Amino acid sequence: MPPSPTTAIVAEGLRKRFGDEVAVADLDLEIPAGTVYGFLGPNGAGKTTTIAMLTTLLRPTAGTATVAGEPIEDRDAVTPHIGYLPEDPPVYDELTGREQLEYIAGLRDLAEGEAGDRIDDLLGRFDLTADADKRIGAYSKGMKQKTALVQAILHDPAVLFLDEPTSGLDPRAARTVRDVIAELAAGETTVVLSTHILPVVDELADVIGVMADGRLVAEGSPEALKQRAEGGERSLEEVFLEVTSEQVEVDGES
Repeated sequence: MPPSPTTAIVAEGLRKRFGDEVAVADLDLEIPAGTVYGFLGPNGAGKTTTIAMLTTLLRPTAGTATVAGEPIEDRDAVTPHIGYLPEDPPVYDELTGREQLEYIAGLRDLAEGEAGDRIDDLLGRFDLTADADKRIGAYSKGMKQKTALVQAILHDPAVLFLDEPTSGLDPRAARTVRDVIAELAAGETTVVLSTHILPVVDELADVIGVMADGRLVAEGSPEALKQRAEGGERSLEEVFLEVTSEQVEVDGES
């Protein structure tokens, strides 16, 4: 079905196979614009593979998807609308932080004046101004992570994919990242947030999708998921452990 103007991501029957292994099995998603979608799952559940397909880095074996109204088969159409922060920050150690961001601004065809102002603003927001002209090779893991996040949002994307965005950050920097995610979503940016840190998802996500063994095994608001069992509300951790264990048991019996 064609996405509505308020729908940022639609996936239908999305599947990815590597040889005999099915990494993602017939995934259906519909994520409204401005939603923070928390993507949870144990290691190997298929989250990173799904994000790789939605960001055009992997071609699906079967199924279809659109991101910001564009089919994921058309990389040139999709990439101007998305930002992506993978778990391993894609930065060049030989460049300074400012040079890295100026390089990305050029790739994104941002006007020089606009790019400079936005870079200065985001460097300040992430407490990187004092280190902006130092080589990234001298940065801590957290500083590299923040620089990579700045470059992911530099062009004000409609859809932002974040894989473990608070990894390696101290509590103050992690708080800044959470605040920025909330502000982006309030401005109609759609954020797909993949993380193992359940309190971050519980705080920020409008909708949570839980994957296990390549399948979406639960989906709903944090409140709805925590109320899904009889006997009253439970923690998100308890729900996560239950639904992923159920999938393991089903696969073991099949």
